[in-house]
Amino acid sequence: MSSTPSDPHGPDVAHGTPPVCPRHPGRAAYVRCSACGTPACLDCQRPGVGGATVCPDCAARAQDGKPDGGGLPQTTTTAPASAAPRPASPRGGLRASARAMPVTWTLLVLTVAAYAGQWASRGSRTGVTETLWYAGAYTSPLGLEPWRMLTYAVVHDVSGPTHLALNMLALWVIGRVLEPVLGWWRFLALYLLSAVGGAVAALWLADPLQPVVGASGAVYGLFSALFLVTRFRGGQVGSIAVLIGLNLVISVLLPGISWQVHVGGLLTGAAVGAVYTAAGGPPGHGVAVRGDRPGGRASAGVHAAGLALLAAVLTALTLSGAERLGMSALMG
Repeated sequence: MSSTPSDPHGPDVAHGTPPVCPRHPGRAAYVRCSACGTPACLDCQRPGVGGATVCPDCAARAQDGKPDGGGLPQTTTTAPASAAPRPASPRGGLRASARAMPVTWTLLVLTVAAYAGQWASRGSRTGVTETLWYAGAYTSPLGLEPWRMLTYAVVHDVSGPTHLALNMLALWVIGRVLEPVLGWWRFLALYLLSAVGGAVAALWLADPLQPVVGASGAVYGLFSALFLVTRFRGGQVGSIAVLIGLNLVISVLLPGISWQVHVGGLLTGAAVGAVYTAAGGPPGHGVAVRGDRPGGRASAGVHAAGLALLAAVLTALTLSGAERLGMSALMG
């Protein structure tokens, strides 16, 4: 969770190991085929009858008119061959994972390295934590250090490892699902804009003199995008919605947690997810975000334009929020 530096709490995420997609062994699969029960990642989900989700095998059987196609009519449309997921080799290990999700790995390494620096410099007024954390006062008449609206997401509470561990667990769980689908630059834009959105919410809604730290503004944005992309592709989103709702309740009820950052990241991630799905293909055929998919090259321009518009909105909100923080407000 994004929190004050003295808060030991981190983001609540589901415990346990998620099911793994048999076609893509490196990806978590939170949805199962309604016909055969096989776990299916985002790339492998196909629309069935009445909003059900089926795997590619059952969708193909239904198209061929075979009786074990999960009750799908023979007119069910499956993804074109160019968009069909390619079975991933179960071998590859760390190197294959790094190729599939380079941004997730980079963020994990960078954040853990920053935490080590926090420990090494703790107790200092100019330590890593104090240099990178964010408060509204850093975008106000008292000072202008807007880069902190990103860097606060790299540092965490040093009173214990829970804050860092839970945020990084959430990043890993969601990143291994979303990044291979969106591609590295869209995933990175989602993460960074969500972090900035959390800071903007803190600027407007929180005490401008209270610093916040933590990656959960960005993580909440990932949850929002996962919800929208999964729903757009015909997947089941009930468990994701429950998880988001529970975490929001915990954010409000527990002391020392910046619920403002969580809400800001959640809303910004939803906006980014809406941009990505707006230029995508039909449900079940995958969001057309990669150049090697139908419409992928065209949608890239739409996505870039949408992201630029969102960045402009966040910039405008930051400038107006900074102008609102006069000296009288900062001095109490």
